[in-house]
Amino acid sequence: MRLELQGISARHVAARAGQPAALKRVNLTVQAGEQLAVVGPSGAGKTTLLQLLACAHRPASGGFALDGQDPWSLPRSALQRLRGRLFLAPQVPPLPPRQRVVTAVLAGSLPTMGLLASLRSLLYPRDIPAAHLALDSFNLADKLFERVDRLSGGERQRVGLARALVAPATLWLVDEPLSALDPTLARLATTNLVAQAQQRNVTLVASLHQVDMALAHFPRIVGLREGQVEFDLPTAEVTPALLEALYAQHEHELRGEPVVAAREGDTPATQRQPAVMHCR
Repeated sequence: MRLELQGISARHVAARAGQPAALKRVNLTVQAGEQLAVVGPSGAGKTTLLQLLACAHRPASGGFALDGQDPWSLPRSALQRLRGRLFLAPQVPPLPPRQRVVTAVLAGSLPTMGLLASLRSLLYPRDIPAAHLALDSFNLADKLFERVDRLSGGERQRVGLARALVAPATLWLVDEPLSALDPTLARLATTNLVAQAQQRNVTLVASLHQVDMALAHFPRIVGLREGQVEFDLPTAEVTPALLEALYAQHEHELRGEPVVAAREGDTPATQRQPAVMHCR
């Protein structure tokens, strides 16, 4: 799927009236079958960009086209069909806690089913081998019949990625998919996600905090800061100086250090310290 943004501006979906735009006059073209990573400090507009590309959030101004069509000019039924060709994986996958993993994965194929088939699949998953194969790509095949609420945060993120492999989508939009994974599993997940997209000729746009993973696995990097594209380059042309400028005043994120948000009213002495989490 080809993506084209011309002078796009958009507010965050949860922004209150009067807050500044999260994206400001963004120009971006992605050819069908390309894989690119979007990097930048927290608050750069990465999540808003992915929601806009997923047709979950309408831009305030500018031109937006998927395969040459403005999705917001389509009739409602045509827009729904178009959304069936898109797959959005949020940072925290919306997985029902009491659902089995096999059912959660196969939910990715719901756009190909009618209403009765969708309801039936909740009780009798129709393509267990496909779910097993998708989970195996992310080293989760042994969790096929586990309940979602028995998984770690990292396992839930990988279940969310496995959904993409059974989805009928030609565009994968992945938002911070590695935040709960250790370095070894993060490399495995990124390697397999990019490889699967290339094999299927799927367009992949992923936002990543882990700049090293973006540089190691994606052929193209877009640097976003304060809602604007600072650079859009082949990975080989992304220099340390460009990254340092992109993450100015946010150097800890570039170094991969945890971001700790202070509570309102906290003083430096009482701000929370990062919690140590071990996610599988």
